[in-house]
Amino acid sequence: MRIQDQSSRILLARKVATLDASGTTASVVLFTVTGSVLVHGIWGVVTGATDLTNHTKGHLRTNDQTATIDLTEAVTGIALSGLAVGTLVSKTALAAVALTLDDNAAAKITEPASAGQGLLSPFIVVKKTAAVTSIDYRYTTTDAPADAEITFGALWEPLSTDGNLV
Repeated sequence: MRIQDQSSRILLARKVATLDASGTTASVVLFTVTGSVLVHGIWGVVTGATDLTNHTKGHLRTNDQTATIDLTEAVTGIALSGLAVGTLVSKTALAAVALTLDDNAAAKITEPASAGQGLLSPFIVVKKTAAVTSIDYRYTTTDAPADAEITFGALWEPLSTDGNLV
């Protein structure tokens, strides 16, 4: 889905990621990049969770089919094990920091560290020439299969004439 505001050129991309790996590490392509794009923020909301047992090392990365670049910390990542529908994950810091996890077990607010700063952490992605370049969500499961959905969203704008995020 693409929603465009003519005055700002900031666009919204959405993708429902189905998590269904079992006893392995898996990646789900969230968005495919064309040209160069500025991603103002990226987040996901657990929208379906039949089984999120042993869901660990969740993180975002780019993938150009030859190399990957972590967008968030990947060694420990985040654990979504046992969390419910409505749980929020978001990129709020530099790539060396794990996704922010907002469990909805209790009401809460999230705000920037200081006034005037953005809540989400922006980044630029440039597509590799002659290769598919994507933004992926990567995670690990142990002995229990995952059966869940996360709806991801990204606010973005093109930097090059062919810039696109779908």
